[in-house]
Amino acid sequence: MPPYSTLTPDHVLDAVTACGLYPDGRLLALNSYENRVWQVGIEDASPIIAKFYRPARWSDAAILEEQAFALELADAELPVVAPLPFGGRTLLHHAGFRYALTPRRGGRAPSLESADQLEWLGRLIARIHLIGARTPFAHRGRLDRATLIEQPMQAVLGSSLLPPHLSSRYRVAAQRVNEMVAARMEAVGPVRSLRLHGDCHPGNVLWTDHGPHFVDLDDARMGPAVQDLWMLANDDAGMEALLAGYEQFREFDRAELALAPALRAMRQVHYAGWIAARWDDPAFPAAFPFAAEPRWWEQHVDDLHELADGLGAG
Repeated sequence: MPPYSTLTPDHVLDAVTACGLYPDGRLLALNSYENRVWQVGIEDASPIIAKFYRPARWSDAAILEEQAFALELADAELPVVAPLPFGGRTLLHHAGFRYALTPRRGGRAPSLESADQLEWLGRLIARIHLIGARTPFAHRGRLDRATLIEQPMQAVLGSSLLPPHLSSRYRVAAQRVNEMVAARMEAVGPVRSLRLHGDCHPGNVLWTDHGPHFVDLDDARMGPAVQDLWMLANDDAGMEALLAGYEQFREFDRAELALAPALRAMRQVHYAGWIAARWDDPAFPAAFPFAAEPRWWEQHVDDLHELADGLGAG
């Protein structure tokens, strides 16, 4: 059964009502595939955001760690959207689903061509990392090859999406990436691991007249600081602008920059595995129809070889 087949708009409204709020009936589904997220209108108050966690993805303990991290950042007056407590609880339950409510925070995408905005983001990420380095996550895992390469690779190989004639070619390409990533990590050597936002792409940063704020810590994990930087840097100049801001607040080990190509390759392997693993969710075929086409997988295999070549050359 698809994971959200029993989650109806009425359930969403009932879950919000159970928190003592009074929905006015306005519901707006927001762009989210891993979870289900709605903007809910509230009588005589600002709308709130209701996020229903994907069943079985995270344990309760792992979700509570994510929420506690967001609250820790918000308590430090950092612009991060944190869950609202109800009856002293932030992880809520209704109709068999786990959910959280947060304030609605609007904004626009940052300009990654603006050195000023990149420096601002760098300062903010450094302040997040200062808090992230205080204590480790115990339940949320880390950015590693098992999570971002090996598990997604098995999901693809076990999926009907991958054309049979590409199975062996895909396996070879993904294994090459895995080997090259391992070699790059060994060459860089040990780096400090800390609590991260984990998914700092431009869609998770909203800009207002008062500056940026971060949303969606759903992928928060342990990992190197560079993970929260590389997706915001279009080129070397962009990374330097980010670091110009970052290093005003926190020291950055520049040896970590050599990990960025490995992290990029891991993300690409994970992306295909994520789609394959979620294909039974009706939202995925509708959103990613290209994944049902053999030509996309042919290109994906070629891309993986190119990534492995680049890692080897670097």
